[in-house]
Amino acid sequence: DKMSDAALGLTLAEAENAMALAVTETKVLDADVVAREKMQAIRKSGLLEIWDNLGTLDEVGGLQNLKRWLKQRQRAFTPEAAAYNLPTPKGVLIVGLPGTGKSLIAKACAATWGRPLLRLDAGRIFGGLVGESERNLREIIRLAEAVSPVCLLIDEIEKAFSSGADGSSDGGTSARVFGSLLTWMEEKTAPVFVVATANEVSSLPPELLRKGRFDEIWWSDLPDSISRQEILKIHLKKRGRD
Repeated sequence: DKMSDAALGLTLAEAENAMALAVTETKVLDADVVAREKMQAIRKSGLLEIWDNLGTLDEVGGLQNLKRWLKQRQRAFTPEAAAYNLPTPKGVLIVGLPGTGKSLIAKACAATWGRPLLRLDAGRIFGGLVGESERNLREIIRLAEAVSPVCLLIDEIEKAFSSGADGSSDGGTSARVFGSLLTWMEEKTAPVFVVATANEVSSLPPELLRKGRFDEIWWSDLPDSISRQEILKIHLKKRGRD
């Protein structure tokens, strides 16, 4: 099962090469080597970034309710959950002030669930040629679903799609891309957990915020006194201090 999941999304030739490399390196069919080679193929596309060196939820100070919500869904992508007919979590939108740990919680979520973290840079979607932007989004969706289950981070989503509802300044390109993204988020069946962050929710189109696109919308505020103590403890521990 691990090997088939690791090879999911590769062509037959790519899968054969990855498995041959695994046998050469480890003398056995190692699913981790196959998954690593698949990640290299994603890097070559240039549309998605793969974030490594992820932390844990213990390295996030405060945000107790959000961390509890993520821990409760830690086994949501397992075969046991599918056999029990539990719905797969779709994603969360984290809104808050800059520097309050929104991207950090996305990294910790992927690490806690043991899933890769892909980062979508919205600027890479839009191209200068007619139809290029729509094609880029389709390729991004294909890549994300190929490596699923996976966490997909869309950082500062309002910067890319705040004007996507009308698309009046670019001939409707941003509106078409935005519509395709909304449809995929609503209808997707692949276990791709979307973590979107935003600083200014008022500039987001209302159709993005309605129930069904995200499981929950979270507010990340400035830390209170207890959360500040946790944050200080985390940083002191990293530096070997009590």
